[in-house]
Amino acid sequence: MDPLSLSRPTTTLFLASGNTGKLNEFRALAVGYPVGLELLPKFSELPEFPENAPTFAENAAGKALYYSRNSEGMVLADDSGLVVPALDGAPGVLSARYAGPGASSEQKIRKLVTELRGKQAAERTAYFVCVIAAAYEGRVCAVVSARVDGLILEELRGSGGFGYDPVFYFAELKKTFAELGQEEKNAHSHRGKAFRRMMEILG
Repeated sequence: MDPLSLSRPTTTLFLASGNTGKLNEFRALAVGYPVGLELLPKFSELPEFPENAPTFAENAAGKALYYSRNSEGMVLADDSGLVVPALDGAPGVLSARYAGPGASSEQKIRKLVTELRGKQAAERTAYFVCVIAAAYEGRVCAVVSARVDGLILEELRGSGGFGYDPVFYFAELKKTFAELGQEEKNAHSHRGKAFRRMMEILG
């Protein structure tokens, strides 16, 4: 079987994660595609892959490759984060650990807003990046990326989403990502765009 083919009625893809929330998000993105998504079996029993590379692509590809050696099917892995040019690209690949290990979303947002204090207009531009890699039995088959541009607000808006969503203003819809419904967010988000590109390649 060609590992890149999704020509069968349903192909199972394994997500290199133990996070059921992330699985549900990817399953929502996969609606309409001939794929089923599952968490990688025994993910928690495997040594954790160290996501310490300097780029999203290296982290995603490395993680997919690492976990594909412990799976009989196609493995998907992603790395994503927020990039603020005025902060020299921070939080970047350290988005999840921007305010230190175990920091809450509120703490990360507080640090970001503090770092941007006094900056106006173009200095508050930012973009979310998502890179998704697919690997099959120790071979990286595809790597795709997508981004969505916005502005960092000074105040939080909206109660949905997660991470930096409440301060990420998406001008096209005049809302923060935390104010978007799930279908709206999936249609416009960096993760949604990257996933659809991956499905085009695997299709």
